[in-house]
Amino acid sequence: MKLHDDALRELGLAVIQTEAQAIADLAKRIDANFVAACKLLFACKGRIVVTGVGKSGHIGGKIAATLASTGTPAFFVHSGEASHGDLGMITAHDVILALSNSGETTEILAILPLIKRLNISLIALTGNSESTLAKFATIHLDVSVEQEACPLGLAPTSSTTAALVMGDALAVSLLEARGFTRDDFAFSHPGGQLGRRLLLRVSDIMHTDSAIPKVSENTLVSGAILEMTTKKLGMTAVVNSENELLGIFTDGDLRRLLGNNLSLPNCEIGEVMTKNSKVIHENCLAAEAMQIMQQQKISALCVVDDQQKVCGALNMHDLIRAGIV
Repeated sequence: MKLHDDALRELGLAVIQTEAQAIADLAKRIDANFVAACKLLFACKGRIVVTGVGKSGHIGGKIAATLASTGTPAFFVHSGEASHGDLGMITAHDVILALSNSGETTEILAILPLIKRLNISLIALTGNSESTLAKFATIHLDVSVEQEACPLGLAPTSSTTAALVMGDALAVSLLEARGFTRDDFAFSHPGGQLGRRLLLRVSDIMHTDSAIPKVSENTLVSGAILEMTTKKLGMTAVVNSENELLGIFTDGDLRRLLGNNLSLPNCEIGEVMTKNSKVIHENCLAAEAMQIMQQQKISALCVVDDQQKVCGALNMHDLIRAGIV
């Protein structure tokens, strides 16, 4: 069979339309059962144990990960492994979330008697409300679809998409109910860029103490250039005797002075510094420093403390190394 461009586009579009319709059909199933499921999960004193096999197992793993990362403790247990020892991971305080499109998955049905014996609540996501799993469940959520996107009607496509979306609906509803915040999300994602942007403070990455480039206003321009060269931040702060910021002098300022043919040897830095320069507080997020630099088209900032005294300095390279950019 030859691959024709138009045919491929039509096939791709048909898949998207079929799955989109499957998701749209879920809207009417956000009903009393959905509310009851959210309340049961919210009241859980233990963890949410998500289980399934095959493609439903893969979707279950994603749902468990989403729940865990949004404030609802959860983990995935493969249904086949559950009856070979992994049931020991489940306690009477947990809630089980089982996924099976048919509702007749052998590996899940095999552990139902043990779930009943332990008196553990079970929420089932199936495509068959008359199935064994649906009837056994404490709460059943209908994720049935009219048709799979697979033209053979065999490969789980629309059905897995519907189950995933229902899982997301549960997770996000619980997120809101728990008052889960951006900071909470960052604490559970410290290794990612979003976590760094929400957690990393200016004080965590700024140059401090002797590494801060700074001179007095009476320093000659040549001395300021030496300070900038030594500290390698492309700038120097200009401070008074109380360590309060008077201005800033940057590589750009130097280039402009040279372009104006100003006699530099006897020129004091206070005469040519940039006054009222942008600063940032040490407790601000590093991402805020990046935003200021981008908006002002500058590459470095002086950092001040609560008394508005210079306590640090940083430049764009520091933000890049920290993974903020």
